[in-house]
Parts: sequence; structure tokens; C-alpha cells
Amino acid sequence: MFLEKLFGLKGKVALVTGGSRGIGQSVAIGLAKAGAEVALFSRSCADETVKMIEQEGGKAYSIQVDVVDEAAVVAGIEAIFEKSGSLDMVFNNAGVCIHTDVTTMPVDDWRNLIDINLTGEFIVARASAKKMIEKGIKGSIINMASMSAGVVNKPNYQAAYNSSKAAIVMMTRSMAMEWVQYGIRVNSISPGYIATDMALHTPQELQDIWKSQIPVGRLGKPEELLPPILYLASDMSGYTTGSDVVVDGGYSCL
Repeated sequence: MFLEKLFGLKGKVALVTGGSRGIGQSVAIGLAKAGAEVALFSRSCADETVKMIEQEGGKAYSIQVDVVDEAAVVAGIEAIFEKSGSLDMVFNNAGVCIHTDVTTMPVDDWRNLIDINLTGEFIVARASAKKMIEKGIKGSIINMASMSAGVVNKPNYQAAYNSSKAAIVMMTRSMAMEWVQYGIRVNSISPGYIATDMALHTPQELQDIWKSQIPVGRLGKPEELLPPILYLASDMSGYTTGSDVVVDGGYSCL
């Protein structure tokens, strides 16, 4: 009961982008269990996540939105307010990764990744904050970064991904300083290697190399990101803004 009062989200409305699978799905389910009503933005249908939440007695709904489409994002935010009456926290999670070396990567692939990972998060955060400011909501925005914002993964070739995530950390700090006057907190979370479909579909030999480089000796579980996200989403993090929380099994220490 004590922890529920500290970290519970009862009566809150949360938005999760990229919530149809992986980390987004896991976090969406966790936020719902903490009491939040969860709206999901996804390019594809996120009905499976909605069903999983409802089966646990939670509230959720899905809106088909491509985060790089500003008009669609703005319309989606408006739809959340029409349906739920508020928006208290955002987990800005949608993103992609491409393992391609710099010399052979097509420029169009670079632009597409930056557009989704960085510009998409910018569009969602801005649209959400503008509405929060308009409604006087002291909300929380959590941007998805990565440990790759501060380290160069080996032997992965992913300069575009690393660059996008480093930019997200600085964008987060900048947004935090712009919006602190409105009581809106902006933080980022930087996972290490997490056992999602994206990671598990890579060649086993590459996964073995990753594990050998992680001090705890394994990939993280998606649900292990939930505790810091619950902290950042809850009122307990009222003195935390502009921070980047790294959850990487010690990888960044090496």
C-alpha cells in the first residue's frame, strides 16, 4: 500500500508510443498495472497490447499513428484528451535500429532512422507538452535513449542509431530546461541490450559477444526497465528533470 501511494498512477493517463511489442508493450502493461489508463500510438495495430492490459483489469486503447507524421500525432493527442480528459505522462519509445557500417549505409537509410528515432520523439514530446501547457498539467515526458548515446557498441556497426540516441539525451535536457517553468519534467532512459525481438533476431554469435561484454553476463529483460520508468512517471520524481537513467547491466562502466 505504501509503495502504491508512492509510485502508483491511479487516475493518471499515459501515452506509450511503439506499444505494439517489445519494450513499449511491456512498459504499457506495467503502467496499466500501476493504475494508469494507457493510450498507445503505433504504426501497426496495438490491439494485442490492449487485450493483454484489459485481461489484467486495466484500461487501454490504441490509436494508429506514425510518429513522424506531425498532423497525425497532434490529432492523436487531441483524441486522447477527448477520450480520457487528460495526459499526465508520455513514454516516447518508438524507434528503429540499423546495423550498417558508415561507408556502405545509404543516405536515405540514415535520414529515415534519424527521422523516426529523433524527429519522431521531438514531434511527440512537443505536441504533448503544448497540450499539457495549455491545460495546466504538470506532466512527465520520458524519452527513449540508449546506452549507445555514450558508448560505441562493439562489434556492431550502428553510427546512425548511436548518433540519434546521443541527440535524444541532449534534446531531453534542453526540453527539460524549457518546460520546467510549466512543471513539466522531461527525462530519458538509456537501456543496454534488452531481450526483445529486435535483439533476439540477431545472429547468436553476436548475442554471445554482447553477453561477454556485459558485467552481469546477460541481456536485460523488458520488465527490468519498468521500475525506473514508474519512478520518472510518478510524483515521486518531482525533483528529477533533465536526467538520463542508464539501465545496462554495467556495460557503460567498461
